[in-house]
Amino acid sequence: MKKMKHSLQIAGRSLAVALTVNPRLRLALLLAALFAVNTFSAFAQSTTFNSTDLKTGISNSLAVIMMFGFVLGISAVIYGGFAIRRGDVDQGKMSIIGGAIIAAAPAAVFAFYKIFGIDSNSAVGVGNF
Repeated sequence: MKKMKHSLQIAGRSLAVALTVNPRLRLALLLAALFAVNTFSAFAQSTTFNSTDLKTGISNSLAVIMMFGFVLGISAVIYGGFAIRRGDVDQGKMSIIGGAIIAAAPAAVFAFYKIFGIDSNSAVGVGNF
């Protein structure tokens, strides 16, 4: 390991600092700095912004969330059935109702968008899968 000795000037006083830097750490820090410098261009705004691409991305993200919600709702309904079978009827009914609401929520929202005619200008849908 290489020791580097530096002196710092703080308020007119000299302070000696000894740093021990592992060569692997130096390489990792160098790679991290190069990566950080190369990502600055990612923060620049594009001059060819297209709102359709943004809507497609949001729609696809919502589609993934809706799929997870549907699976979660179905599993809640199944859990409610098992709870009723165990004898916990109140908990089972609440679980079945909650699961049905969770599983049907995306379809209900999409139906409202269709009913009010704003489905063509929205990001709600099932995406392009």
